[in-house]
Amino acid sequence: MPTDLSPTARALRAMEILRTRPGVTGGELATCLGVTERAARRYVGILREAGIPVESARGPYGGYRLGRGTRLPPVAFTELEALGLVMAVLDGQPSAADVGDLVGAALGKVIRALPESVGRQAAALREHASAAPDRFSARPDPATTSALVTAIADRRRVVVAYRSESGNEWEAEVDPWAVVVRYGRWYLLCHSHRAAAVRTYRVDRIRRVERSTHTFEPPDGLDPVAALEENLGTGWEFATRVVFDAPLAEVAPWIRPPMGRLEPSGSGCVLVGSTSNPAMYAQEWLPTVPFPFRVEGGPELRAAVTTLASRLTAALEGSPSVSTRDIEW
Repeated sequence: MPTDLSPTARALRAMEILRTRPGVTGGELATCLGVTERAARRYVGILREAGIPVESARGPYGGYRLGRGTRLPPVAFTELEALGLVMAVLDGQPSAADVGDLVGAALGKVIRALPESVGRQAAALREHASAAPDRFSARPDPATTSALVTAIADRRRVVVAYRSESGNEWEAEVDPWAVVVRYGRWYLLCHSHRAAAVRTYRVDRIRRVERSTHTFEPPDGLDPVAALEENLGTGWEFATRVVFDAPLAEVAPWIRPPMGRLEPSGSGCVLVGSTSNPAMYAQEWLPTVPFPFRVEGGPELRAAVTTLASRLTAALEGSPSVSTRDIEW
């Protein structure tokens, strides 16, 4: 915690800790405030003098807690907290610098609600900082996201209407396990009853969400991020199979989870998966792997690699040092 806070700021911080952690001990409160236990007790005394009932109990199960019916003032931010909030919002959604943006409007309300001494720097940061948009990010509709999160919290099965990047549309009844944000994209990790398998759907491509009457139980010990990484490269329309003439241990660091599952094969390895966008797979993913490879399947990925090879060959026409035999697919 910053060491330059005023006693009033520390007292407000102490009240926030008591609200979120009822039963906090004097030692824990002191650690959170970055002060001694004696000083922590003094801040509790300041709160009591201000008319805020703080109850305390001794013993192994004792600690401090706010009294029943306590009415708390609005959330208070330190200057560093306010700056950190603005930076996080602009980093996640560059368009929030515009007051006409949905998130930008919400951020403006937060800044205006801050005390002038705190909000001044936050407002200046928002006005003068610029952020380049991430061309790979895709923000879903807030109402769709809210419907999915509510269903996850209620453990309620839903029916989603989905439109893939290639334009195919379908409906699927799913058990929504988690919403995971990965590199600016929002994913629904779920069990699809249509496919009888784990699936990952881009939330920005979900067109409609309808709650079902059925409930579900998520898997025990579910790690949403790990499960998403494992399943990103499976379940898409177009199968992929790429053979590398290099040991698995050397190729593995260059393989992103959405590319599929890497398996040993003789003296090399094979990458098996699926994709909804063969052109992106061929143009953006495979060229980053610095090892010789052969694309054995599927036909859509082979066609995309052939198109790319033709384009690159045409770009070097007339050069005696380039031959199509140098390009494998």
